Amino acid sequence: MGTGSASGTAGDRKRLLVLGAGPAQLGLTRAARERSLYVVACDRDPNAVGFEHADRRAVVSVEDEAAVSRLARAEEVDGIIAPGIDWPVAIAARIAAHAGLPHPVAPEAAALTVLKHRQRKRLGELGVPQPRWRVATVAEEDLPLPAVVKPVDRQGQKGLAMVETPAELADAVAVAVEASRSGLALVEELVAGPEVTVNAFSLGGVFHPLTVTDRLTAGGEAFGVALAHVWPSAHPVDEAVEAARLAAAALGVTDGPTYTQIVLGPDGPRVMELAARLGGGHDAELCRVALGVDLNGLALAAALGEPVEAPPPLPEPKGGAVVRFLVPPRGVLEDVGGLEEALAVDGVVDARVYRSPGWEFGPFRRGNDRAGYVLARGESRDDALARADRAAGLIRFRTADAEALV
Repeated sequence: MGTGSASGTAGDRKRLLVLGAGPAQLGLTRAARERSLYVVACDRDPNAVGFEHADRRAVVSVEDEAAVSRLARAEEVDGIIAPGIDWPVAIAARIAAHAGLPHPVAPEAAALTVLKHRQRKRLGELGVPQPRWRVATVAEEDLPLPAVVKPVDRQGQKGLAMVETPAELADAVAVAVEASRSGLALVEELVAGPEVTVNAFSLGGVFHPLTVTDRLTAGGEAFGVALAHVWPSAHPVDEAVEAARLAAAALGVTDGPTYTQIVLGPDGPRVMELAARLGGGHDAELCRVALGVDLNGLALAAALGEPVEAPPPLPEPKGGAVVRFLVPPRGVLEDVGGLEEALAVDGVVDARVYRSPGWEFGPFRRGNDRAGYVLARGESRDDALARADRAAGLIRFRTADAEALV
C-alpha cells in the first residue's frame, strides 16, 4: 500500500478506483491525490509509475472485468474512472452501473466508443463525417486503398498497419484479425491531411470544446508516432470542433471528457475516433497550462457524481503550450541524466521520466516506448515547442544493446 501525503484518514476520504497506473494515468492519479481522495489503482504491472500516487495498489489487469468488479466491491469505492486507455472505459461504465455508482458515461455509449466498427456504424447512420470503412476477416477486392488496417477492439499500435497496395492487404488483415479480441479487422480509407485532437468536456448534453492540438509525428508523416501535442493548432479548427461535437452526440456521450482524433482532409474534417475519456498523452495537464481549465478535476468530479460547473467560454488563444514526448534509442535503459537541467529551462512547467533502468525499448511504436515528457508554455506555439525541444535535448538516455546483454 502506498503512503502518500494526502490529508485525512482513509475513512473520511472519498474512495476512487482508477483503472490503470501507467504513464497515461499519471496526471489523473496525481490530481486525485492532490484533492485528498483515497486512490485505489489497479494495473497488471507491479512497477507501474502511477502507483506512487495510490493509497491502495492492486496488481490486477484492467481488462479482467470480474477481478476489477470484485476490487471495487471490496474497497467500497465511491467512483470508478478509466483515463487514458480505451477498453477499460466500457468496463468502468458496466461496473459502475451494476454497483449503482455514479458515472458520466452509460454502458451502451461506452461500448460504442471502444468497439471501432460499432462506432463507425453509428457515426455513419447519423451522417458524421468519417473515412470510408469496412469490417473484414480476409482481404477483399473492394476494400478502400490506401488504407489503415487495425483490430476493431484494440488501442494503439497492436495489429495496426498502413496498406498501400493489394499485395500488402492480406497479411495486414490477418495480423489485425489475430490481434483482435473478436477476430475482426477494420479497414479504413487513409485520409490525407494533418491530424488534430479535440479535447472537450460535455455536461448535460452540451459539448464544451477545450484544447484543439496538432499531433506532430516522427518525420512529419500523417501516419506515424506522435512526438508532440501542440496548442493552439496551426489550422482552422471550427469544422473539426463541430465534427467532434456531432460524434459525441451520435454516440450518446452526454457527460464527461472526450478525446476525438480528426484528420483535416481535402474534403473537410473526418472523425477518426472518439474516446469517452481523458487523453493518454498528458492532454489534461496541457489544458490546464493552456487555458487554466482543470480537466482532471472535471473528470474526477464527474466520476464521483459531484456537481460539475461548465467550463467558461474559451478566450482567443494567447501564447502556446506543448507536450513533448521523450523516446530514447533502442536497447535496455541503463541511466538517465539532465532532468534537473531540463526543468530549469524557461517556460518548462513539468518534465518527467517514467521508465526506470532495466526497461527495454524496442522499435519506435505509438506511445509504447515513451520514456517521459516535457510540458512547456511559451509566447506562441512555436516558442513553446522550441522550449520543449530545448529541454528534451538536455535529457540524456543511456541504453545498452539488448542482444549483447543476453
